[in-house]
Amino acid sequence: MARAARRLSRIDEDRPWVLDTALVAVVFVVFCLPDLVHGGVPRGLRHRMTHLPEAARLVWQLALILPLWWRRRAPAAAFAVIAAAFAAQWIAMVWLRADVALLIALFSLALDGRLRHLAWACGATAALLGLVAVRLSPTVFLGDALFFLAATVTASVALGLALRIHRAYVDALRERAVRLEIERDQRAELAAAGERARVAREMHDIVGHNLSVIIGLADGGAAAAVGDPGRGREALVLIAGAGRHALGEMRRMLGVLRDRDDGAEFSPQPGVADLGALCERIRAAGPRIAYRTTGDPDTLDAAAQLTVYRIAQEALTNTLKHAGARTRAELRIVVDDGAVRVLVQDTGPPAGVLPRRNEDGHGLVGMRERAALYDGTVTAGPRPGGGWAVEARLRLAPLAVPGGGTP
Repeated sequence: MARAARRLSRIDEDRPWVLDTALVAVVFVVFCLPDLVHGGVPRGLRHRMTHLPEAARLVWQLALILPLWWRRRAPAAAFAVIAAAFAAQWIAMVWLRADVALLIALFSLALDGRLRHLAWACGATAALLGLVAVRLSPTVFLGDALFFLAATVTASVALGLALRIHRAYVDALRERAVRLEIERDQRAELAAAGERARVAREMHDIVGHNLSVIIGLADGGAAAAVGDPGRGREALVLIAGAGRHALGEMRRMLGVLRDRDDGAEFSPQPGVADLGALCERIRAAGPRIAYRTTGDPDTLDAAAQLTVYRIAQEALTNTLKHAGARTRAELRIVVDDGAVRVLVQDTGPPAGVLPRRNEDGHGLVGMRERAALYDGTVTAGPRPGGGWAVEARLRLAPLAVPGGGTP
């Protein structure tokens, strides 16, 4: 039955006139042909009903059933035509089994029509069936006739409304399923965009920092190569170390984007403990870096430590890039009451040396994006006495340890 219903639904969607024509044909065969073949009037009512020739009876039947062909496209109009034919038929006291078309039209109006039309259709049907009960009262008890007719009308309307509610419920489920699919796709796109942004930030921090260090070392090595070849060789060794460090970080970053079925292991993301090595790499390129901490940065979780490290790395890289190798800089990390403050300030380039221009401007944007993950802010600008300062404030809680202590 379910397969047959789905097959009929597909046929109805492609050719709706087929089902309407089939309904008219079935009603004609089941309810009209018996009246044409056998006369159709019950024995107890023959003395009260009008006897018609077969041609006239066929005309009355067609007037009742043909409007059913438009019952879904124009349910109110089809009901009105059938109700008019029904009323004229019973005024003329003609007995026809095709009167079932009135109930079918009422059912179609309840299913496909407007509900305000259904209200007056029910009133009109009640009046028409009252007319039928009165006409049959000499032969059939009036109460019995009214009860039977009211029951059939109620069943017709109730069935139409039940199917209407079921159809609306199914349509709502389909709409919700479509909406959920759209929301799922949007969430997937947002997640992919967020992951791309995260990877872009990590790659910018890794490549930008290490290239800046390598450029600074190369400039210093080139200047020292003429008068002090030993310093030039030392610069080359430092450049090779910085390159290997950058390659290792890039491999780790790209490794997390691939499947780990090969059993490869990757080093953990950097944290506050790695800031000392970061400062050493910057010092190797020329700047003098002072690094101080206040509080206990080790109580921060891994994600917060990575954020602090990347912000400090980007700020120090910008110091090397724009203030040059002969600047002095200070890195300060302050952890206090669930907040972290990262301060990087430098003295700027020496007198007479123009600062380098910032080509991309992505570094400050990346720092602000990282800080925003912790409801934090990043401010950057020139210092009153010269140089540049970058300050980041993050709102976060220390890493909780079972038992109430700190790690």
